[in-house]
Amino acid sequence: MGLNKIILVVLFFCFGVVTSAQTARIKGVILDKNNQPATNVNVSCQSVGTRSNVNGFYILTVPANQKVVVVFSHVSLKKATVAVNLKSDEDYEFNLVMNDKDEQMGEVVVTVNNKKRVQGITTIEPATIRKIPGANAGVENILKSMPGFNSNNELSTQYAVRGGNYDENLVYVNEIEVYRPFLIRSGQQEGLSFTNTDLVQNIDFSAGGFQAKYGDKLSSVLDITYRTPTQFGAVAEASFLGASVAVDAVSKNGKWSEVSGIRYRNNSLLVNSQETQSNYTPTFADFQTNVNFKPSDKLEFSFLGNISSNDYKYQPLTRQTNFGTIDDPMALLIYYEGQEKDKYTTVFGAVKTTYTPSKNSTYKLIASAYHTQEQEYYDILAQYRLGEVDANLGSENFGDVKFTRAIGGQLNHARNDLDALIVNAELKGIHNWKKNQFEWGAKFTRESIRDRVIEWEVIDSAGFSINPPKILLKNDQPYAPYTGPLVPYQNVRATNFVDINRFSGYVQWSRKGYIGDNEIWMNAGVRSQNWTVSGDGITSSTQFTFSPRAQFSIKPNWNKDMFFRLSGGLYHQPPSYRELRDADGVVQPEVKAQQSIHIVLSNDYSFKMWERPFKMVSEIYYKALTDVNPYTLDNVRIRYAAANNAKAYAQGFDFRLNGEFVPGTESWFSFGYLKTEENRDGKGYISRPTDQRLKFALLFQDYMPKIPSIKLYLNLVYNTGLPGGSPSYSDPYLYQNRLNDYRRADVGFSKVLIDEQNPSTKRWLQPFKELAIGLEIFNLFDNQNAITNTWVRDVYSKNQYAIPNYMTTRVFNVKVNMRF
Repeated sequence: MGLNKIILVVLFFCFGVVTSAQTARIKGVILDKNNQPATNVNVSCQSVGTRSNVNGFYILTVPANQKVVVVFSHVSLKKATVAVNLKSDEDYEFNLVMNDKDEQMGEVVVTVNNKKRVQGITTIEPATIRKIPGANAGVENILKSMPGFNSNNELSTQYAVRGGNYDENLVYVNEIEVYRPFLIRSGQQEGLSFTNTDLVQNIDFSAGGFQAKYGDKLSSVLDITYRTPTQFGAVAEASFLGASVAVDAVSKNGKWSEVSGIRYRNNSLLVNSQETQSNYTPTFADFQTNVNFKPSDKLEFSFLGNISSNDYKYQPLTRQTNFGTIDDPMALLIYYEGQEKDKYTTVFGAVKTTYTPSKNSTYKLIASAYHTQEQEYYDILAQYRLGEVDANLGSENFGDVKFTRAIGGQLNHARNDLDALIVNAELKGIHNWKKNQFEWGAKFTRESIRDRVIEWEVIDSAGFSINPPKILLKNDQPYAPYTGPLVPYQNVRATNFVDINRFSGYVQWSRKGYIGDNEIWMNAGVRSQNWTVSGDGITSSTQFTFSPRAQFSIKPNWNKDMFFRLSGGLYHQPPSYRELRDADGVVQPEVKAQQSIHIVLSNDYSFKMWERPFKMVSEIYYKALTDVNPYTLDNVRIRYAAANNAKAYAQGFDFRLNGEFVPGTESWFSFGYLKTEENRDGKGYISRPTDQRLKFALLFQDYMPKIPSIKLYLNLVYNTGLPGGSPSYSDPYLYQNRLNDYRRADVGFSKVLIDEQNPSTKRWLQPFKELAIGLEIFNLFDNQNAITNTWVRDVYSKNQYAIPNYMTTRVFNVKVNMRF
């Protein structure tokens, strides 16, 4: 599909020319009498049909707003039929067990039951996540193409949502909260995201205004469900960046099932494309398993386990960064000595019990433990030259530094160790009564942190040691001897033994009803938390929060499938350990929870274009934040002031258009506008570190019409620049310059060699059910995107220069995907 058509479609919707959707979808899993997946079952309705795949799964588009009959037939099984009446764009799940003796007939009358649409939750297909290219492929890679989500670091899985920071996002796997390592400061140290996309069944995301059942964070919720397999299977992937293997297993009686995966990643291909030449030998690996046991229809047990090891070794050698203008080109040359050795080892385990005594009541008991041991050791000496570049095209020394304007050095040292143990126990209940649903939960969390911080930095310029700005002693060198103290430019030393006990709970009510002929959904709830901070040398502090939240949704009785939602409430974020530790490494137990009054107004419109389904979602939001804990952002490291001395706001608009621009594939276009500012100590409003004003993103999938086995995937992101890059110890009210805009395009090409849906492709390579080989090009247009600035002094002009720290350049990757 051409670019002109895409632009035409966007303009078409901007002027409000729309078409009503008149179809719905029925989908599910078909099993035989032995509870095994029934393959190649014909599923038809009127003149449209499909077949179930090897897992028994099917999906069929049917006419909406009328009673239709869906027929299930198979050569060795008796026919089954079901009559349904679905609303426009409704997704209805119908699972069927077919037998070889009696025909089955039934009728289902369905009203709109799309709970995720009501709650303002975006669902992402796992298959899309596995296909879309990205330097750090996975769930977070896809989220970066969504409106309201921002990240300027392709090596990182961390993201900011609607003006929040990396610590303000909730992540759940199978309803179990997961955690990140504490000490990571650079995206290239991260390695692997917690989520293994080879194990994923369902991914839901909310960018704000979420319900009380979700935890105490200010920005977003990522809710991931790992699949429960129905038969044995295996998938594998290998590329220049690493490899992964996942296996599904099921017992003969179907009561036990397990899905496990192991991953290995090496970012050398990406890091070696940066300007800093280095010896880089990282090892990122993890193993995950999800085991399920269902002894009866009323009782189910599951275990989620993860072991992860990130062994990061980095030895920088040299770097040259060219900057300046055509008339005044300059360069920064750096020669390094020393190395960095970091290690992050995490172990996570959780047990979940689900008991369903009746169809109207469900109880869940969840217990989990997370243990991380982290070390960050480095001694790196950087000796630099700042000079003018020879710009004479005819010169033999073209591009070299011909005149040095400044020299200096910088020595960084760290011996940081952290040991953290976090345990949780939670009881939850769900009860249905008539048209009402009640949900409640109670949770206890204990966090034990053992932390040692030793960091210092010494800066030398033209042979003179530079004191930090907070030491304002007279220095007339070289005209007069300097007699003041020689101190590090930065110096942090602290040892903290901290325990945090948290008691939290929630209760919420949901109901569906009508106002006239218009369908409405209502949700109201409240959650609270009580926490106590204690430890060696710490005065114990106990605090309490109370957070009411509500949602109201309405679907007018119009010909158009239009949906409106208003949600919000008072959200709190009780401080984590990182939020309690100030810039000097000292724990401040009296830090209060940051709080936000959050309001979201959204419109969800489903329609058809070119006889294919599309959806347009737009949202306006506003956050008023108080008791704000200010922070600085350096790469992916956050350092808090550990003081509630600011207030802030975030406001914006998000828009997303998704659908089948190409038949059979989902693509989308996103746009977001954000403005977020804070007022520290009453000095006035300035931009927050995450104030990224404009965001455009395009995720596009295509294939060659005459050769559908050749596929194209494009992931394009444009973000305006973030504030940042100011010198250390600088006053943010004096330095409000921004980084350059972030522009990145990743493209992937794939050739399917074997497809189980097309038996003719399986004449060779018999062991495989599917086999594909692909080429990925990261940063297609080779844009220079900066994550921070390095500040260098020129002793002659008395100026400081902001030298951009660029991210990865264009990189090629080859990968192979297999399914057995």
